[in-house]
Amino acid sequence: MEVPNECVERINIKPGLKVVIVLKEDQRTGKLTEGIVKDILTRSANHPHGIKVRLESGQVGRIKQVK
Repeated sequence: MEVPNECVERINIKPGLKVVIVLKEDQRTGKLTEGIVKDILTRSANHPHGIKVRLESGQVGRIKQVK
């Protein structure tokens, strides 16, 4: 199930969830990276640019889609 970014709230994100993120260095190109959430880094309930997470791979970025 793909969910638009504006519907992604922190309360719905849990470790182990499969997501698609955009890495900081890929923000200009919009290149997406898929992975499994390890840690949730955003403290607020939501964020206009997406909830920031760390993937199990160690990569950090903002959620663009939930799979």
